[in-house]
Amino acid sequence: MASRSVMRSLTRALRSSRPVRGFRALGTSRILSDRSKIAEALKSSPASMKHQFPADYHIFEDADLELLHNLGIHTEWVQHNARPGTLYDEALRYEKGSAILSTGALAAFSGAKTGRSPLDKRVVLEESTENDIWWGPVNVPLSENTFKINRERAIDYLNTRERLYVFDGFAGWDPDFRYKIRVITSRAYHALFMHNMLIRPTEEELLNFGEPDYTIYNGGAFPANRATDGMTSGTSVSLNFKTREVVILGTQYAGEMKKGVFTIMNYLLPKRGILSMHASANEGKAGDVTIFFGLSGTGKTTLSADENRLLIGDDEHAWTDKGIFNIEGGCYAKAIGLTREKEPEIWDAIRFGALLENVVFDQRTGEVDYNDGSITENTRVSYPLEYIPNVKIPAVGGHPKNIIMLTCDAFGVLPPVSKLTPAQAMYHFISGYTAKVAGTEMGITEPTATFSACFGAPFMVWHPAKYAELLAEKMSKHNVNAWLINTGWTGGAFGTGHRMSLKDTRAIIDAIHSGDLAKAEYESFERFNLQVPKTCANVDTKILMPNKTWADQEEFKVTAAKLASLFKDNFKKYEEGCSADIIAAAPH
Repeated sequence: MASRSVMRSLTRALRSSRPVRGFRALGTSRILSDRSKIAEALKSSPASMKHQFPADYHIFEDADLELLHNLGIHTEWVQHNARPGTLYDEALRYEKGSAILSTGALAAFSGAKTGRSPLDKRVVLEESTENDIWWGPVNVPLSENTFKINRERAIDYLNTRERLYVFDGFAGWDPDFRYKIRVITSRAYHALFMHNMLIRPTEEELLNFGEPDYTIYNGGAFPANRATDGMTSGTSVSLNFKTREVVILGTQYAGEMKKGVFTIMNYLLPKRGILSMHASANEGKAGDVTIFFGLSGTGKTTLSADENRLLIGDDEHAWTDKGIFNIEGGCYAKAIGLTREKEPEIWDAIRFGALLENVVFDQRTGEVDYNDGSITENTRVSYPLEYIPNVKIPAVGGHPKNIIMLTCDAFGVLPPVSKLTPAQAMYHFISGYTAKVAGTEMGITEPTATFSACFGAPFMVWHPAKYAELLAEKMSKHNVNAWLINTGWTGGAFGTGHRMSLKDTRAIIDAIHSGDLAKAEYESFERFNLQVPKTCANVDTKILMPNKTWADQEEFKVTAAKLASLFKDNFKKYEEGCSADIIAAAPH
């Protein structure tokens, strides 16, 4: 307090040019000289008045000032495709919860929302796409007027921010099928995330980027107005194919932007006869490509990261007449329970430039506790593709030789591996089965079946039959083998049995890649009519037929009948339009 009093006294003295009581008197000329120097030091320089930045900043002042002004956004402090170091600095200065961790990765906190909000997704109902979209609980219609209100709300919010971040990047590694995406956000965390997840343009590509094909307005720190027609909460993620825009309100979870881009691609690509897939992919030394379909928690990311194969991508791909390509420029992996022993490629990717979302860490050492789910079980890490040592860049490949459909069956009924007929492949692709287990969500006390059409229903825009037809056509044309792999429970359901070991699952996949499993002798798993190999190299034969691992055979029959019934009930809504052989692939 005393020091503040002294400073106030000095300030008054300088202003009045009179001595201050208790201090030695200074000559008037000396005081005026000092006063002049202080005024000069405090005066804004031309650089600061123009919001100049260090050389690593890209700002629109030296590009096109109309780039955002034409959208109604007039914030002048805008960083364009800033490098990770710059975004680190911005996040540390202005965003609560940000920190540099012991590995060099950046920690970020997404606020109240730590996962996607599928119930708040909306698609604008307009004449150009009205007859294409699979309307219903996945694609809930929104009026053009409400979208305009939300867009205006997001822009109004962005205009209140002193600083904004813009990232221009590509979706799709094949230049013939890629789309230009622009992201406008108020958070450096979001800009770094999309820097990792979109395909980063070269300096020349950025210079010639031009108008984007789609623009994402991320005003997620500001809520939607619940009183607006069509809004059911303060969160809204709305997509307008006519204006080619996405508006995000009421959620700062970065995954909404990633899946917004994927939803766009899931509409545009099938319209061109290209299959978009919620799947990972890798490539062997002989150029053989494998596709891994699977929902969250089935091992899609983990199993595609193989030290003996090149990673093409971990989540989103497309299949053209030339082969496959990754839609993304990075990976977005689950971090809960992460260890170097289980997932060394992901572990080693957590370094400078990577982004860890909603993790708990030691404030002093920066060490992350990957087992701590107190903020959320959905902790995530985002990193560029090239952080994986054996990645393939450009991320493109030939036509797949094998398609693996992953399920985490918590009922303990499905075999660890089975070979599918073309009809069965379509049936399980449309079903998209996995299971949630007790403890993962509030209210779940026993295994709960989850069916997500095409292994990605929340992101599908067309009816599932559209994607199934494209898959069937391409599988038939290129003679692709299809497999169903259970990474879930064996020896009983969750709570009684145990999780399939990663070692066994990897051995099964190795046998698929070597071609040995295709040559094996098979036996039938009756209720589901699945063909199960009698042997598999480096896998205990006892676990291959699931009923043989259960101590109580009657309990197995009851549980298998229950799961079969759930499959049949789920598929009823897709039977219309499916061929008789696909319907016949259902369990009995």
